[in-house]
Formats: sequence, C-alpha cells, structure tokens
Amino acid sequence: MPDPSRSLAEADVPSQDDHRLSATLLRIASEPDRERIFIRDLLRELDHRALAALLFIFAVPNTIPVPPGVSGVLGAPLIFLGAQLMLGRSPWLPRIIADRSFARTDFEKVVIKVGPWLGKAEKLMRPRLEILARPPAEYLVGAMVLLLAIILFLPIPLGNMLPAIAISILALGLIERDGIWILVGTLTAIVSVIIVSGVVAAFAYAAWLATAAIFSL
Repeated sequence: MPDPSRSLAEADVPSQDDHRLSATLLRIASEPDRERIFIRDLLRELDHRALAALLFIFAVPNTIPVPPGVSGVLGAPLIFLGAQLMLGRSPWLPRIIADRSFARTDFEKVVIKVGPWLGKAEKLMRPRLEILARPPAEYLVGAMVLLLAIILFLPIPLGNMLPAIAISILALGLIERDGIWILVGTLTAIVSVIIVSGVVAAFAYAAWLATAAIFSL
C-alpha cells in the first residue's frame, strides 16, 4: 500500500520519459512553479487522450471513501464527458467546468496514491481486441459511462465507488486500446448497476413499509 506521506520523488511511479498517462500525471504534479491546476490545462496537456484520461482523473478519486458531496462535484464533468464519448464528439468542456481548479499539492497527493497502481495496470495493458476501443463500440462505452456517471452523481448509498471503479477501468481500456480491459470494465459496470439497483430497491421497500406502518396506526 503506497504511503501518502511519501514525496513524488519517492513514489513508485513510471519514469517521466514514459508517454503513458501515469508519467504525464507525474510531470504535471511535479511542476513546483504551478500553484493550481486548472481543468482546461489538463484538457490541453492530455491532448488526444484528453477525453478518456479526464474520465479516469474525475472517476478515480471516487474509488476510495470521500466526504459527502464530493461525488456530486466530480460526477458533473463525468456526465458531460460521457455524453461526448457516446456522441463521438471531440473533448470540450464549458467554461464553468474548464475554469475550475485545485491545488497542485492536492493533485500531487492523489498521484502518489494512484500512481503505483496505475503504473502496474499500464504494464498489463496492450492493444488487443481494438475493435472494442474504437467507434462504433466506443460509443456504447460512452453510453455506459454516461449511465454510471449519473448514478455516481446521485446521492445513492454505495452509488459512487463501484461506478467509479467501472469508469476508471473503461477509461484505461480506451486510452491503451485494450479491449480486454473494456470487457472487464463492462462486467464491472453491469455488476455495479445491479448492486446499486438492489440498494435503491431495498431503500424504496423500506420506505414503503415505514409509510404503510405509519398510515396503519
């Protein structure tokens, strides 16, 4: 398990000479002259991988327990990006989202925690079954991401972690053109939707029982 107190220099992440997402995030996080990181800067620096990479960046913080309300803040951009992926649009964000920023030190902490796991995942990925990572299959992945993002955005118990894991896996599959990971992400998405639906149904049933009990008094 990575130690959050470690510096970027000590973090077990890939070399900056690597062109993979982990190395790009490391480079952005290690620029000391940058106090804040704007979403528009990420969109520009991630270049052709921007859409899938931003999906990963917004989803991965939700794979761990976060304070109430965080999933709503991070879920809004995911909904927008998921819709773009589904429609085959180029990555673009409105100013109200693109002008948002966060402290570089906070971004650094996330990279230190996620970097080692992302680096290990990248070593396992390679282009295969690429038909699943390209249109028109890519549009179906976008539709799945959109559904998962809506679930993540809503205040549903257990409704953020599982969808976020599925989105993260799907995003990495798209970045590396790895259809196997897209299949794994799809299976994870199906399981997460089933579990979240069960939670919603259980709460609805409990609410119905409570209402029936009150009115029967």
